[in-house]
Amino acid sequence: MRICSLLPSATEIAYAIGLGDSIVGVSHECDFPPDAATKPPLLRPRVDPTAPAAEIDRQVSEIISRGESIYAVDADLLESLAPDLILTQDLCHVCAASPDDLSSALTRFAKRPEVLSLTPRSLAEVWDDVRRVGQATDREFEANALATKLEERVAGVEATVARAKSRLRVVCLEWLDPYYVGGHWVPEMVALAGGADVLGRLREPSFRVTAEQIMDSRADVIVVMPCGYNLARALSEFRIGLLPSGSEGLPAVREGRVYIVDANSYFSRPGPRLAEGVALLAHILHPDRIPSGFPDAAFQRI
Repeated sequence: MRICSLLPSATEIAYAIGLGDSIVGVSHECDFPPDAATKPPLLRPRVDPTAPAAEIDRQVSEIISRGESIYAVDADLLESLAPDLILTQDLCHVCAASPDDLSSALTRFAKRPEVLSLTPRSLAEVWDDVRRVGQATDREFEANALATKLEERVAGVEATVARAKSRLRVVCLEWLDPYYVGGHWVPEMVALAGGADVLGRLREPSFRVTAEQIMDSRADVIVVMPCGYNLARALSEFRIGLLPSGSEGLPAVREGRVYIVDANSYFSRPGPRLAEGVALLAHILHPDRIPSGFPDAAFQRI
């Protein structure tokens, strides 16, 4: 089977169930495992991914207002790769290509490849997508084993922190300029890790918040997780964006409980590593119950 994956999380899932050799094309952001980055990129972003957060937001808003796609599909390359299966998504048109972006490219195929669209809004749906990829690729045994392992990992973390005396108030900042808070599975991850996400909305998209809302949150912990950024990029953006004026009055800032994380690996992408993201959050919130054991590039306390 020949597979083209247009989103990083699907690429991770495919590799995790033993399909690395079947991947013949990927998105420009598919970088895990490292071998994925050696595959031909099928997408080109129409925004500058190296620009500051505010400029990226401006470019995205401008393109969407014109009714255009943020991504350009290399139709010639896609046709030449002759995939049997294309993995894509219809959850966030800012984060990755959607089926709409494929429509014109697919008209070139005499025999259209199967298109599997993944649209998870919760951890359970992410694990279900692992199984769906397995079903579409005759890897059901491997996919079920992986999904079960991920479920058990999260359940173990949840059970460990369930005995904690307090549930800290948490704000997860998914973008810094302007401010956005994490949605979909992020509030669920916080809850499973023994905290309470006081601004995010479970199973709903991330959304813009004001400085006043952040100040009124009385957050005990602030987790900065810019969508699509690794730790180094997030640290750089945090120095630019900063927190709202007067935030030194927030318990999180006053007590030194502001953390920057590798969102790309553990929070942004709805794939296998979300399970480790729950464990990372649990360590941040309850370090006495969940030992670290995470790479230096996973998070940093500010």
